[in-house]
Formats: sequence, C-alpha cells, structure tokens
Amino acid sequence: ALQEVSTDALMREITRRLECQSKPDKRMILIGPPGCGKGTQSPKIKADHCLCHLATGDMLRAAVAARSPNGVRAKQAMESGGLVSDDIVVGIIEEAIKQTDCRNGFILDGFPRTVPQAKMLDEMLQKKGVCVDKVLDFQIPDEVLVERIEGRWIHADSGRSYHTKFSPPKIPGLDDLTGEPLMKRKDDNAATLKSRLDAFHTQTQPVIDYYQKAGRVVNIHANKPAADVEAQINSALK
Repeated sequence: ALQEVSTDALMREITRRLECQSKPDKRMILIGPPGCGKGTQSPKIKADHCLCHLATGDMLRAAVAARSPNGVRAKQAMESGGLVSDDIVVGIIEEAIKQTDCRNGFILDGFPRTVPQAKMLDEMLQKKGVCVDKVLDFQIPDEVLVERIEGRWIHADSGRSYHTKFSPPKIPGLDDLTGEPLMKRKDDNAATLKSRLDAFHTQTQPVIDYYQKAGRVVNIHANKPAADVEAQINSALK
C-alpha cells in the first residue's frame, strides 16, 4: 500500500519518472555468448536509459501464466513437444512493449537468434513506425569464457553470481548476504560450454551480419573490466 512507502522513496521514484520523460527512446538488442557479461550490464543500461528488459524465456513464462492469446498458443506448442514458433515469440514481444515500463524503449536479450526472426521483428516494429536502433555485440575469446564459466558459483534463490578467481565470496562456498551454500549450474562446464559456443557462433553470426548491413552494430570488447565495458556501452548509446 502507498502509505507503507517512505516519503524519501516516493520522492526518489517521482524524480526518476520525471527524468525518464526527458530520455530519448531507445530500442536495442544485446548479442553475446554465455558468460560474456550481458547479465551484468543490462540492469545498468535499463536503469540509465529507462528501458524495459525483455528476456524471451521470462516473457514466454509470463505470457503463459497470463493466458494471453499468444501465451495460450505457446503453451499448446510446448505441451505438444514442439518449438514455439517465431510468430508467437514476436507476438509476445509486441504485447510486452505495450507495457508502460517499455514506453522509452526496450533491451531485447536472447532474441532474435536467426535472420528470419530478425526480419519478423523488424517488420513488426516498422508497422509501429520504429526500428531497432542499436545492436550491442559482446565480443570475447572462447577460451576466456571457459575460464569464466568453470569458476562460476550461484546463489540459487537470489541469482547472485560469484567467481572463484574474479569475484570470490567472502567465505568460500557461501553467499555473502545469507551465508547459504552456493551451487554450480550443471551446464557450467567446458564440454557443455563448447557445444553452446559452437551453436551460438553458427546461429548468431548471420544475425550480426544482417544488422551490420544496416549500420546498427556496435562491437563491445567484453574481455575487459566491467567498468571499461560500461564505458564502451555509454559511448555507443550517446
């Protein structure tokens, strides 16, 4: 209830909303292999530019739970053991971007993965008189990703991420805030990562080439400290 919100918190939120009204619209796609740092940077981009963050997996689950027309179609496809078709996913994105938190634009993460998907997304946006402004391509050598992924530990409930070398917990094996045990994702190993990277490069290079022709791709050198990566992104989005 509103009366439970402190005056300071309320004023901060009002200030944030007023600032967001003066921000230019932005519609962007983040592309990068698993472990490239997109997950670290996207909340900052979202906050700095007042955008909504659209991850296809989360959107699908939300649409199914909300029983929207596309959500019902997606559920039927999944229950029959089939893949959710591109037109359903683009329909779910179209529904999502109508929400008020997307009025300044969006960050798309995990879609499009193929050129036909990119074309379908472009057609949907063109009907609304807008387009994808920027595609941020997070580039990083595969061998660096293997080191990043193999050392990664997760706090299951919060999603907090640690790394044995780069950002270790204060007490090995335990979450800093709760003291609860950390876990490893079952696919955080070199063999699984190699197959995921092979699939990523095969699938997404044509998508990058497609947007490159339109002059919308900005290369982000992701094999750098997070602050350097953030500075590159800020420069790209000016």
